[in-house]
Amino acid sequence: MKGLELCRRYYAEFGAPMLAAQFPQVLPHVAVGLLGPGSECLGFDDELSRDHDFEPGFCIFLPGEDIIDRRTEFALSRAYAKLPREFLGFARSPLSPVGGNRHGPIRREELLLRTTGTPDGALSLRDWLQLPEQSLLELTGGELWQDGDGVLSSLRTALSRPPEDVRRKKLAGELLLMGQAGQYNHPRCAARKDAGAAALAAAEFAKSALHAAHLLEGRYMPYYKWSFRSLRGLPRLSSLAEPLEELLSGGMDAEGRQALIESVCESIISALRTDGLSARPERECEAHAYAVNDGIRDANLRTSHILAGV
Repeated sequence: MKGLELCRRYYAEFGAPMLAAQFPQVLPHVAVGLLGPGSECLGFDDELSRDHDFEPGFCIFLPGEDIIDRRTEFALSRAYAKLPREFLGFARSPLSPVGGNRHGPIRREELLLRTTGTPDGALSLRDWLQLPEQSLLELTGGELWQDGDGVLSSLRTALSRPPEDVRRKKLAGELLLMGQAGQYNHPRCAARKDAGAAALAAAEFAKSALHAAHLLEGRYMPYYKWSFRSLRGLPRLSSLAEPLEELLSGGMDAEGRQALIESVCESIISALRTDGLSARPERECEAHAYAVNDGIRDANLRTSHILAGV
């Protein structure tokens, strides 16, 4: 059973009745669901994921103390702790009395500070550039099953994808790195018979290509161990998973690796042209990097270093 389904069922059977019976005055002000860093929040969990932090549970996101005071928060924590400790064969961990819990009552401001670095989710373009995309996935992934005041739902929608100028800046940087690592440095390192450097160049190319594919689809790229899982779910560019995996797995000569690199570049450049991000005729990713950067409307962002977003 997937973690989201387990937690959804646990909330429906025990959490929702508890809140309705004991805290009806709280419901109009809180959001309830499962958000956070776990692979289950993205639907990527499997049997191996259950060795840590896998449990039935849910989050109750609270507004500020001017609306829900600390006494009510403490009462919610006690009520949550009294819910059944086992469900469908899975045990629930106890809440920590010093905070930092992944489930149970959590202040909305605490969630936003952890995922966006700001108490209200308001971000400048520079903030967007610097934030790890995995942090934004922790906020915008998962599910909410109820949201009394709608604030968290609205924030999740607003932060579900970066501003277009930020997307272009990040994409431009990854395209430049793809060109440098895969189309320039890899063949030169191979020609020098420097196998280690050639392998590193191929790996750097693959890393940037993974991110570029997500950016082209308007998606955040998760933590690296889930990046290929996420790539396979992209609507247009999921076909890149096979050549990139083959590139990283080894077992081929430099000529074969270079052929894979060029095929990935071709797919990425084709998507750029389809989306109107570049009309350049070149086959080199570096040329398209500058074309994408030229399309940034914000002058300060456009004229900042092309690698400012990576």
